[in-house]
Amino acid sequence: MTDVWTTPHRTAPVDAVVSLPGSKSITARALILAAIADGPSRLIRPLRARDSELMAAGLRSLGASVEDDGADWLVTPGALRGPAEVDAGLSGTVLRFLPPVAALADGPVRVDGDPRLRDRPNAGLLGALRDLGVEIDDGGRGKAPFTVHGTGRVRGGAVTVDAGESSQIVSGLLLAAARFDEGLDLSLTGGVPSMPHVDMTVTSLRAHEVDVTATERGWRVAPGPIAARDVVVEPDLSNAAPFLAAALVTGGRVTVRDWPEVTTQPGARLDRLLAGMGADVARTPAGLQVTGRGPIRPLVADLGEVGELAPVLAALCALADGTSRLTGIAHLRGHETDRLHALDQVLTAVGARVEQLPDGLVIESGPRRAARLDSYADHRMVMAAAVLGLAIEGVQVADPGAVTKTLPDFVERWSGLLGTPAGVAR
Repeated sequence: MTDVWTTPHRTAPVDAVVSLPGSKSITARALILAAIADGPSRLIRPLRARDSELMAAGLRSLGASVEDDGADWLVTPGALRGPAEVDAGLSGTVLRFLPPVAALADGPVRVDGDPRLRDRPNAGLLGALRDLGVEIDDGGRGKAPFTVHGTGRVRGGAVTVDAGESSQIVSGLLLAAARFDEGLDLSLTGGVPSMPHVDMTVTSLRAHEVDVTATERGWRVAPGPIAARDVVVEPDLSNAAPFLAAALVTGGRVTVRDWPEVTTQPGARLDRLLAGMGADVARTPAGLQVTGRGPIRPLVADLGEVGELAPVLAALCALADGTSRLTGIAHLRGHETDRLHALDQVLTAVGARVEQLPDGLVIESGPRRAARLDSYADHRMVMAAAVLGLAIEGVQVADPGAVTKTLPDFVERWSGLLGTPAGVAR
């Protein structure tokens, strides 16, 4: 049977201070670089969730040591080898960050995962690796399952990449590129969604003393060692979205602790986006504080660089006073689910009027009604449902366990924020 969560309904203003675990995106990059660095590293307060655990397990299967030390991970590089089996689950970072590392292994490495993973696009990455001399068997699908036949080295050099479906394709190649014989001279055939995530990758590489430079059409990475570094992982700012949204919905106040002054995380743009929807936003000694003031304003925004925030923002738009237009997010159709279709279904179910655009959604609030919603096995859809439930009594979401991907105790954290029982039943 499927678990069902009756999301808490809240009529009184919330007033809370929230602490969040580490960033999934930073944890993933830190794990990859530590596993192919020139010595041992410590990851301090990394995210412990399904995606990051799968990344750690995949690196262990290739020969790296990733050991628990309290809340930290100690990572020691080892000789990369196959045969190996990598379970990517439903993780885009594992799907696209591990294969370039697997190409450096001596032996075959097979990558597969959840059924939905086999629908996630990956042709751009696999095609680029083939152009760099790596043998890959994917049955011509450009998707999982596939086998990387590593020979212990990758030639590297110049390659042209189509990364229109995911910035993770670029990041995956850049992260391993210093270990290629000739480094990497990566050129793009078009645009890249979620560019802040590529900026995060470049920043991470430079912190590990990798020589990476921007070029007219992409990036160049010089061959050489990757310096071992201890990394303190920032809180996950994307996971802050539903908690900060609760302030707008209830007319209350929420503070997220330890909000970084400078960061490459796309979630940092929440301050401007929520301010545009009518919130008061302030940096305080405790962290980023968001206060709801009156009706929620509609949002008209290009979210191409912050697509992971779209589900929670779309939920706020369904509760806003007017018509919202969210664009630049066609790539969300290839995420854990087709998020544009899923948001259309979920928001319509609770009474909103939704129009799907080729690259986004038009959302207008309507008569609100209770509904049982599907999570679509997508952590961000569970969070969106939680935001809707604050304003609409009787919202339920099936399979709330999808949040284990990035925030395993989200249901308990959310219920604690509101002072209610978790309320998950079978």
